[in-house]
Amino acid sequence: MAGLKHCSLLSIMVAALCLSSIDMSFGARHLLQTSIPLIPVPKGAVPPLPMPTPLPPLPKPTTQIPPLPSTQIPSLPNPTLPNLPTAPKFTLPPLPATTFPTFPTTIPSLPNIPTTIPSIPFFSPPPSN
Repeated sequence: MAGLKHCSLLSIMVAALCLSSIDMSFGARHLLQTSIPLIPVPKGAVPPLPMPTPLPPLPKPTTQIPPLPSTQIPSLPNPTLPNLPTAPKFTLPPLPATTFPTFPTTIPSLPNIPTTIPSIPFFSPPPSN
């Protein structure tokens, strides 16, 4: 039932998208067919942008970076874990004997389906005078 609800919701959304895209395509065609108005731009209305000044160069390092000290990391002692208690062994009782129903091993044959269309008897036409 939930799948049918999702399917119908999806089909309604697709239909709404198709119908709205038709109106949008008509609007786009209308906008493309109209002419663009030419607005004169005065020469002195927009001031020119200033030229950017070049950045100064980065300083060069005068000293070398000292190497990292090499120290030996002391080894840590290996901790010993305490003995874990063992769980007691349980024996399960035997399962009761159950008998399962037998399933058929062969599939029954399907009835023959007619492949021809039966003819429908029509009434004879009325006699002509």
